[in-house]
Amino acid sequence: MLKKVQPKVWWIAVGAVLIFLISWGLVRKTKSTPGERVVDGKVISVLDPVPLKNPDAATALKVSRIEDIFRRKKNAGFNGNVLIVQKGKILYQNSFGYAHIKEKDSLNSNSRFQLASLSKPFTAVAMLKLVQEGRVSLDDSIQRFFPDFPYHGVKVDMLLSHRSGLPNYIYSFNDSVRHGKKYPDNLDIMDWYAKVVPTPAPYNRPGRSFNYCNTNYCVLAAIVEKVTGDDFGKYLSSEILLPLGMMNTFLVTDTTEASMQNRTAGHQYGRRLEKDYYDDVVGDKGLYSTTGDIYRFYNGLMQGLLLDKKLLDEAFKPRSFERAGIRNYGYGFRMHIKEDNTPRFIYHGGWWKGYNTMLWVCPEDEAVIIVLGNTYNRSTYDLKEILQVIHGPSKMEDIEKEI
Repeated sequence: MLKKVQPKVWWIAVGAVLIFLISWGLVRKTKSTPGERVVDGKVISVLDPVPLKNPDAATALKVSRIEDIFRRKKNAGFNGNVLIVQKGKILYQNSFGYAHIKEKDSLNSNSRFQLASLSKPFTAVAMLKLVQEGRVSLDDSIQRFFPDFPYHGVKVDMLLSHRSGLPNYIYSFNDSVRHGKKYPDNLDIMDWYAKVVPTPAPYNRPGRSFNYCNTNYCVLAAIVEKVTGDDFGKYLSSEILLPLGMMNTFLVTDTTEASMQNRTAGHQYGRRLEKDYYDDVVGDKGLYSTTGDIYRFYNGLMQGLLLDKKLLDEAFKPRSFERAGIRNYGYGFRMHIKEDNTPRFIYHGGWWKGYNTMLWVCPEDEAVIIVLGNTYNRSTYDLKEILQVIHGPSKMEDIEKEI
């Protein structure tokens, strides 16, 4: 009986089915749950904080006090952006000063700042994603990826926790080693370490002690490139930035038109600082981002969108106990720890060529403080008053001296 159906009728039927399937696919692609949205064809979770509406008297007082703190910071020379969120609601958000002081172009919420060492948490998460996928082990030595690297016994977990004892690349090489090369990248640094004679002396034996050193995260970024076969910026973009909808975050080595929009310049003593010799070495620094995108990163991380709980717990596990006190370091995150060695505060700051940055989180109070500055000013790191407002003075008394 089917054979009696005219060919024209068959084509009409097939066409109708195709139209239905395409339409259904488009609906599926453009519709998402209330907690999701589509970015570049991918459905991602909405991770932005929401405005604070109709605050109660206690919250309104809290906001007023924060406003007063930042008025004083502005008078003391703070030039930058700030975002403070608690329980997913914006307590305070503002911009102070200029993206480029000479041009007098005012900062706004979309202004992008060089994160300096606040880039390290992103590098740590990038590496831990490779561990999660089974492509890298925390016990892997550097020689698995770079056989000629001259320092042996250094494992991936030591790089993540700054326990490698490696010397700082910024001070390791003189002009005769550089051979006139301007703006080396991470693979250049790895090559220089492999070839330079004599080999720069390490700071300590691997695993013996904590020693914060940018070389650790330079090497981690190089390993990411070696394992993935892609440059570090592209890997960050595909695995972290785009999945979280971080559309305002780019690596310094990205010179596309999109990456250059809203990019600020670093200043010190009122003068713009030009590009540094080591600016293109990334992983330890190098990301440009906004306060909003940094919040997205932390929120997405805590919601399990990047790492499973087991690895996230490893990132927030303290690993340095050489010195008594509450300060400690995990995998890419600094911490103030409680008596049971769980984190009371999670944070990371940064400084690089005029930029000052800080991400400070209190998981118990669900509070996130993000301060980004592009004119060197120590007030960026002075959070005592803000913490007292958010958490209450009694809660801060026992740790105030450690901040």
